[in-house]
Amino acid sequence: MTDTLHIANRAYSSWSLRGWLLHARFGIPHDIRFVDYSELTISEQVAGVGPARTVPVLECADGAVIWDSLAIAEELATRHPEAGLWPADPVLRATARSLAAEMHSGFVALRSACPMNLRVSYSDFEVSPEVRADLDRLEAIWAYAMNLSGGPWLCGDYSAADAFFAPVAARVAGYGLSIGSAAQAYVDRHLADPDFRRWRAMGLAHPGHIAYYDKDNTRKPWPGPVPLAARAVDTGESENDACPYSGKPVTHFLELDGRIFGFCNPFCRDKTVADPEAWPAFMALVQS
Repeated sequence: MTDTLHIANRAYSSWSLRGWLLHARFGIPHDIRFVDYSELTISEQVAGVGPARTVPVLECADGAVIWDSLAIAEELATRHPEAGLWPADPVLRATARSLAAEMHSGFVALRSACPMNLRVSYSDFEVSPEVRADLDRLEAIWAYAMNLSGGPWLCGDYSAADAFFAPVAARVAGYGLSIGSAAQAYVDRHLADPDFRRWRAMGLAHPGHIAYYDKDNTRKPWPGPVPLAARAVDTGESENDACPYSGKPVTHFLELDGRIFGFCNPFCRDKTVADPEAWPAFMALVQS
């Protein structure tokens, strides 16, 4: 059996992003169970999963239930020591744990004023003094960690601490928050990270737009890597007979540079349309 990770809408659920990165970025096998933002509350939808009230929740194959993201990080590190969730160096490991714990419990002003929304980016968001204080604190601890480790991530190689700050990078990008050049370079590293790009592409492909997260600000293009110009099409003579992800027969299609490619369902197609280069299996098909 495989562990099951319960997550919510990828475009908005910052804690789900953390839980997913702790698995995907470190190659830990898992199944996904999607919890929708529907008429039922999250707590009602996960009511049968131990004492969980929100997401992410990890149901381990041995029956353990972990309903807190920092606890998920620690338990995965214990169960999968080869994955390297925390740095091997004791000083960097202590630093990474401190960073993740502060993110887990702090930055309330930033999180409240700027809820994660991977669908949009704004150009004229007004930053309050409280949010500016949170941004200054981010710059300070990021600089401390990267000066200690030498980068390129907070504590050298990508660690669980970086997974915890990935939604912060999304907030900086989405709300056009002004930070120093070194901190901005760290944010840009997240935006270009293949796993982050795949998560955002899946969020864009998900049909569940939630108006609550919209702001009355001027929108601008997402500041991450510019996706290739693919588009969904109804029909066409596909170059491939099998979906590059599932191997199933193709039923839905996209066009890229005048070429038609097929997929087994709308989600496989739409996540690829959102960011074709984020998907190695698709790009291998394009380049074959």
